[in-house]
Amino acid sequence: MIRHIVLFKIKDEYKSEIPQLAQNFYTMLGKVEGLLALSAGGDILGSERSYDLALVCDFQDRASFDAYQTHPAHMPIKKRMHEVRSGSVACDFVIE
Repeated sequence: MIRHIVLFKIKDEYKSEIPQLAQNFYTMLGKVEGLLALSAGGDILGSERSYDLALVCDFQDRASFDAYQTHPAHMPIKKRMHEVRSGSVACDFVIE
């Protein structure tokens, strides 16, 4: 299984949209083959080191993770996140 974690810094003018941005991720469930689980939400602490929005996805295998990158259900969400983010970091790893 592959776990995909992305943390987003959202531009100030879009911070009010964070709840909707998080909900947008959930639209991929049931559409992306091999996407087993998904969690997304806005930060609740607002500390100096906090990011604004988190996405955590579990994929069945590397092939399903690779297919997700260009999946039609993912592309409009990815495009929107590129518009509203000021930065992001990611970590992808294997869960045994």
